[in-house]
Amino acid sequence: MSFSISATSRPPRGEEKDGHDYYFLSHPEFMQKVAEDAFIEWEEVYKGTAYGTLKSEIERIWKEGNCVIFDVDVQGGMNLKKYFGDKALSVFVMPPNEAALRHRLEKRGTETPEKIQMRLDKASEEMAYSKNFDVVLLNDELERALQEAETKVGAFLS
Repeated sequence: MSFSISATSRPPRGEEKDGHDYYFLSHPEFMQKVAEDAFIEWEEVYKGTAYGTLKSEIERIWKEGNCVIFDVDVQGGMNLKKYFGDKALSVFVMPPNEAALRHRLEKRGTETPEKIQMRLDKASEEMAYSKNFDVVLLNDELERALQEAETKVGAFLS
């Protein structure tokens, strides 16, 4: 298994590195790739900030003989499920509550209070879509959540 590296038009945060955490593109570069049909899916998640999954990234992972793991927002997850159908397992990772999510975002130390609030507002909207996913995984206790994820993914792959 291998994580797909998403592309984004936002600048790096903290210690993020191009080609490792994301493929960082300027907004015009990102939109050029959209025009070239280079993405399996993409979305302007926040005004002026787009994220997407490059077709070349999926091809790179498959060429290595690996299954692809995506870490995307709800819209990206639903678009990928639509694209891959039954060949994909969609997993919605649910925080235990908004307070825990706020704490996790603040603990990262990479965003302003305004950005954190914007992300919390978006997360609240996204939770309503959890029913559209194959699996809802409650991320309240890491070891338990990891075990459940391994079980669900293992069953899907076999």
